[in-house]
Amino acid sequence: MFGIEEYRFKTDGGTAAYTLTERQLRYLFLKRMIDVVVSLAAVVLLMIPMLLIALILKILYPQTPVLFRQKRVGRNGELFTLVKFSSMKGGAISPEQKGRPMTLYRGKKEAEECGNCVTRFGRFLRRSSLDELPQLFQVLSGKMSLIGPRPLIPQEREIHTVRWDAGVYQLCPGITGWAQVNGRRMLSDERKAAYDREYLDKMSFSMDWKIFRMTIRQVIHREGMDE
Repeated sequence: MFGIEEYRFKTDGGTAAYTLTERQLRYLFLKRMIDVVVSLAAVVLLMIPMLLIALILKILYPQTPVLFRQKRVGRNGELFTLVKFSSMKGGAISPEQKGRPMTLYRGKKEAEECGNCVTRFGRFLRRSSLDELPQLFQVLSGKMSLIGPRPLIPQEREIHTVRWDAGVYQLCPGITGWAQVNGRRMLSDERKAAYDREYLDKMSFSMDWKIFRMTIRQVIHREGMDE
């Protein structure tokens, strides 16, 4: 389950696109252990709040699914279904669902229209990052990690190419990551990819602990949160 060899990344041609060092491989082994222990503890501690959020969503917006599901690109470039608590009105389509990432908004009108689709309770979930809680189960399953490059939609082709070449897709996508605590959507694709590669190069327990602390601080102060 936790074998180091599973993290070796190969292209379709069968040759390594980027070779991880022994240090990186050893830490990925430890990182997976930490993910399982911490996410399991978090699920147990947060189960009641998660059930309460689901109940509130069902009562306030009975026509809207409790969970929002969307295909994202994960480790080794494979697609997986990311889940969040729903924050938009039933039937609403965000730029991301249309295939346009949030960083590519064109004009104030489209941004306002998307903002109007977010429910009142959904705004609270986004500002507090509580909409991300269902992803703890995906960390347990191995589809995601607590900390890593944020999973993107398939349509963001340019940044996928840069990430692929940089070896970033050897890592499981994270609930939070180095790019997220350094600007989130204010970053260009190039800067995001640069932060992702920097994380890959410097990946360690101290680096993850730093990102975790910065994430908690940003959540508390609502820095860069979605409205």
